[in-house]
Amino acid sequence: MLVLNKKIACLSLLLAFFVLPYDKSLAQNIQEDRISEIIVTGNQRIEKETILSYVRLDEGDLLSDKTMNRALKNLFDTGMFADVNLEKDGTVLKISVKENPIVNQLFFDGNKRMQDEQLIDEVQLKPRVIYTKVKAQKDVERLVNIYQRSGRFAVTIEPKIIEREQNRVDVIYEIDEGPTTYVRKIIFVGNEAFSDSTLQENIMTKEDRWYRFFSTTSTYDPDRMDYDKELLRRFYLSKGYIDVEIESAIAELTPDKEAFFITFTLKEGKRYKVGNVSIKTTLENLNVDELKANFSIESGDWYNADKIETAIQNITDAVGNLGHAFVDVTPETNIQEGTNIVDIVFDIKEGERVFINQININGNVRTRDEVIRREFRVVEGDAFNSAKLRRSKQRIENLDFFSRVDFATKPVDGVPDKTDVEVSVEEKSTGSLTLGVGWSTYDGALIQTGISERNFLGLGQYLGLNVALAQKRTEYDISFTEPYFLDRDLAAGFDLFNMTHDFQDTSSYDQSSIGGALRLSWSYNEELRQSVKYTLREDKISDVDPDASLYIKEQEGKALLSMISNSISYDLRNSTIRPTDGYVLTLSNDLAGLGGNERFLRTDLYAAKYFPLSEEWTLAFKGHAGYIFGFGQDVRINQRYFLGGNDLRGFEQGGATGRDRASQDALGGDWVLTGTAEIIFPLGLPNEFGIRGRLFSDIGATGEPPDTGKYNIDYSSKPRASVGFGISWDSPMGTINVDIAYAVLKEKYDKTEVFRLNFGSGF
Repeated sequence: MLVLNKKIACLSLLLAFFVLPYDKSLAQNIQEDRISEIIVTGNQRIEKETILSYVRLDEGDLLSDKTMNRALKNLFDTGMFADVNLEKDGTVLKISVKENPIVNQLFFDGNKRMQDEQLIDEVQLKPRVIYTKVKAQKDVERLVNIYQRSGRFAVTIEPKIIEREQNRVDVIYEIDEGPTTYVRKIIFVGNEAFSDSTLQENIMTKEDRWYRFFSTTSTYDPDRMDYDKELLRRFYLSKGYIDVEIESAIAELTPDKEAFFITFTLKEGKRYKVGNVSIKTTLENLNVDELKANFSIESGDWYNADKIETAIQNITDAVGNLGHAFVDVTPETNIQEGTNIVDIVFDIKEGERVFINQININGNVRTRDEVIRREFRVVEGDAFNSAKLRRSKQRIENLDFFSRVDFATKPVDGVPDKTDVEVSVEEKSTGSLTLGVGWSTYDGALIQTGISERNFLGLGQYLGLNVALAQKRTEYDISFTEPYFLDRDLAAGFDLFNMTHDFQDTSSYDQSSIGGALRLSWSYNEELRQSVKYTLREDKISDVDPDASLYIKEQEGKALLSMISNSISYDLRNSTIRPTDGYVLTLSNDLAGLGGNERFLRTDLYAAKYFPLSEEWTLAFKGHAGYIFGFGQDVRINQRYFLGGNDLRGFEQGGATGRDRASQDALGGDWVLTGTAEIIFPLGLPNEFGIRGRLFSDIGATGEPPDTGKYNIDYSSKPRASVGFGISWDSPMGTINVDIAYAVLKEKYDKTEVFRLNFGSGF
């Protein structure tokens, strides 16, 4: 048996020996499939070595269908070639390419609404860039998107090329902009508590109207619609509708592509009032009762998400000031079963221990980084605080230097307790040139022009030059303000001015003033602000009428005023432009006599309180009290108080002031008291018109002129009062106030007027 196995083994070796020539032939075939040479043809600009680097094949490499397909794909993926062919000729690999052309010049044809500079920034194809059909198509998509965002949904764009020598092409985008596609109608479905007009006032998108020719809000923008949904949600949450759902926002384009119909579908849910408001915490050494002072939410109020957010920020700041850097404040809402009352519990607990690594700012081409950074309530290395970041974002937006401010956080790789804050801004124009014409009861016809820059040299500084020419007033002034003097939250500035006023109708004299002022102001917190100012001014009383009061004649000539002023203001209004809630108090003092030849002390107290009567009706009470007295001398007439005009409608300027019996010149008083009760209401016009109606009642009294016996003066400290109605218009040329008022309490020597018009300036 062993012998047989040996014979079989020998036979196998013998067979293998005879078969060996065939195995050598196979090995020879495998060797021949390895690349002996690579030949590249068709390339003009691109070097052979560059092409081979993409092919990833060298001489000696094994050539197969798989490696050839991979090489072909790699070459096409570069975007450099319009056509590629790979061919195997024995052991030689032949690569034939046709290069994509290079863009020689780029043109836009037919664009009227968009400038070339606006479009070229959005396309990939530019001179000296490789042309591909894919790039051209993507450019078309991007350009169409830009036009659609500006309201032109009928736009068509076709890319065309003109071949030039040396495999270059000129690219032309032929554009048919089409008509502007406006929003014809905005429909709300499911709203019961608020009318369509009220909801439209609270979103950015508007229906097309003839008076919106300066605005782009009546064009359709899908991103703006998403924001409108959020605005609607915020509006309802601020009015107590906790369960509100904005289910959909659908835009339908008409077949002719000339208009959109937008439908918002929502569920309002019930409106809730606040029940119990409490605080719970696991942190030690926190006085809950003291923390409650940080929010203005009271039982019985309608639920307001804005007040909840403000309370979270205030509590976070207060707890942080007590040494707790990592705090998470979460509001919990618990609806009392079967009622429309919601209890609010602010849960204060230890937050995640995360620090701010870096604050990166992007998009500020003109504005310097430090202008933005100084508005931050946190710095690099601080504990991460979402409330302070929200406040920082709001402060940057309040600069009004940017059309967009976005905040985002980015974790630091490998460092779990640190995060970067990414800030993206988009700058807007901060300079303005104004020119206005108008007429007012007091100044007569006027022309005013000015130029200003709110972000001078990108440093956040204000520089302004204004000129006003009127029948009874001429003013020239230059103002400059540095908002962060010495790198502190200290606004410093100066004013230079030259003014003339015609008081002939009131007091038979003209006044001119030339001088300047230095000023500083700072904030103690978000509500309390103080300012000081030094004024050096030369006043001249001239052109005194021969029949003027003896008191005025005695003051004819020049006087040098050197005055220190101090003002402190506490402002809790919900808006400084058009307040509807809250109050403001301002106390100011002027002390003259540190040099110069005028010596007096003047104190003024201003107050205003606003009550929202409804969504669009506001009740306002305003008051002013002032007192001035001289040190060893009479106060000059131009420093005294005159009652009438804007502070007591229904009376002429100075019309309710003591006056000379013979000349009828108003002589002013040493104190003044005024008060106004006013109801502000809509007139049924869109809010964007800025037109409101007013019903008002004014009351006031003024002090006695000097030496009434000596100058034969009519005077009474009895109160005067008036009632009336008016219209205010925030027009493109400034605020226009028209008032019709009737004096109901007056003295026989007072001078009254029924109609008063003040015309602002600037457009």
